[in-house]
Amino acid sequence: RTSQRLASIAPSATLAVDVKAKALRAEGADVIGFGAGEPDFPTPDHIVEAAVAACRDPKNHRYTPAPGLPELRSAIADKTLRDSGVQVEASQVLVTNGGKHAVYTAFAALCDPGDEVICPAPYWTTYPEAITLAGGVPVVVDTDDSTNFKVSVDQLEAVRTDRTKVLLFVSPDNPSGAVYSPAEITAIGTWALEHDIWVITDEIYEHLIYGDAVFASMPALVPDLAGQCIIVNGVAKTYAMTGWRVGWMVGPNDVISAAANFQSHATSNVSNVAQRAALAAVAGPLDEVYAMRTAFERRGTAMHAMLNDIPGVTCGAPEGAFYCFPNISGLLGVDLGGHRAANGLELADLILTEANVAFVPGEAFGAPGYARFSFALGDDDIATGLGRIADLVS
Repeated sequence: RTSQRLASIAPSATLAVDVKAKALRAEGADVIGFGAGEPDFPTPDHIVEAAVAACRDPKNHRYTPAPGLPELRSAIADKTLRDSGVQVEASQVLVTNGGKHAVYTAFAALCDPGDEVICPAPYWTTYPEAITLAGGVPVVVDTDDSTNFKVSVDQLEAVRTDRTKVLLFVSPDNPSGAVYSPAEITAIGTWALEHDIWVITDEIYEHLIYGDAVFASMPALVPDLAGQCIIVNGVAKTYAMTGWRVGWMVGPNDVISAAANFQSHATSNVSNVAQRAALAAVAGPLDEVYAMRTAFERRGTAMHAMLNDIPGVTCGAPEGAFYCFPNISGLLGVDLGGHRAANGLELADLILTEANVAFVPGEAFGAPGYARFSFALGDDDIATGLGRIADLVS
């Protein structure tokens, strides 16, 4: 009885795994979950205190401008120059109800029915759904561990048609942890510019970079692309603020104006208290961000080694975000505690049932044969959880 548009939405597999794991915990099981993609750290104190003060200020008890608090839009413009190397005006910023809202609004602003959006796989589960809801057609381009899950210009050109409107670009990537080099980003941005293709670049994991990898923003490397590029971002991952629901999109004035008009009818303003907290985050120091990054890097290094010690599993080193994305095809069809899994979905269910360990199978990201393991949890839990899988496999 629901609309075809909503009935066609696939449920989030990442949340589904988390829900089942929580249900088992509620029954008393000692479940270790590698599923959810959120930092396990509390939001830094100075951000929380800014929210407490905002609650007491009556001006935050009223409607404010739909595109965002002027002070926050200005601070995000400054932060975009500081972190991405892209100079924009406050008028080019739209504050949204989290990063997901920014993603959907960006596609809604650009896509007419039938417009094609190139979406490299593995992809975050929400991307194809957001594209479809906005009227676009996802064109999936497969990658694998042989290229560190990076799409090439040749692959992009092979799927380009006269209906291609947008390229979705993500670096650092969820779920693979891959980070594109500045040269690779420049080549892709130049290709998009030459063919008049819009780019939506998701920079939500910009500060979570490890080893020799470096973050680079496409419109900074290809400045002429600025007129056909939207940056989406938010406070969730960098500042451990997933529950605060503040994101943003940055782009050309006409697109942001249209998106702000859309948002004025859809949601009005983002919570003023959360916006005040986000202002303290983006305008404040990065010391605690760097401390969290150091912990993530240590955990990622340990997880990478432990995954590769499991027979049938191979895993590249994570370069960014907080995920390992191992190849688990060697565990398919293998006897595990008297059971065999034919695919990643069955394997995830089997391991959750037999070992009380939750992870997200690659099918959720358009990448069968792989799996996403978040290392946004404690060191002891990482060791215990992966140890249980190793015991089950051996």
